[in-house]
Amino acid sequence: MPQKPGKQPVFVCEVDTQMLAIPATLKQMHVQIPVTHKEHYLHVFLLTEANAEKTVIIFCNRTSTADYLHHLLRLLEHRVTSLHSKLPQRQRIDNLARFRASAARILVATDVAARGLDIPEVSLVINYDIPRDPDDYIHRVGRTARAGRKGEAVTFVGQRDVELVLAIEKRVGRDMEAWSEEGVNLETRVLRDALKVVSETKREALLEIEEGREVGGKRKRSKLKFRAN
Repeated sequence: MPQKPGKQPVFVCEVDTQMLAIPATLKQMHVQIPVTHKEHYLHVFLLTEANAEKTVIIFCNRTSTADYLHHLLRLLEHRVTSLHSKLPQRQRIDNLARFRASAARILVATDVAARGLDIPEVSLVINYDIPRDPDDYIHRVGRTARAGRKGEAVTFVGQRDVELVLAIEKRVGRDMEAWSEEGVNLETRVLRDALKVVSETKREALLEIEEGREVGGKRKRSKLKFRAN
């Protein structure tokens, strides 16, 4: 697609939707969560014994959500970077390089920005937001379980997301399993470990975005307007 003058290119890969398929080595799972505490569950989920060392891509439906989660997770001391179309081209390249080099173990991304990425080390994909197009789901989860490797895809499901999940399961021809990890109760861990700290850090992250502060301490007015899920 031709670029308009002055427009920065976005990472895009055109794929024949008829050829889309779920890798045979991919395990698909879902976690039912209250939408009012998605960030709390995400924080706890990333720190479970089975997930704490995994290389992860978190997918969001909006650039504003991706930017917000990047701020929040960084303040919660996760090694995280982001990839979305609102970032300058140079920053997208640098962020992706950090992720490839394992300087960051978590990449928060949107669909268009991350489509076509081939990073074999990715072992977990999290659908923080459920895509409305099942083909987008296939693109997302295809970022793991590549070249015959095993991988996991976990979808966060709220009360109003059931129809979207059913549409995805129909499209891929496989049902999602309920996620579980031995000895782990996410709700208990949220209440015990994350409720207060994540709520406080959320306010700090939103303030950073509002004030347009960059990680290095420089001030720059942000063009991103945060919009809740």
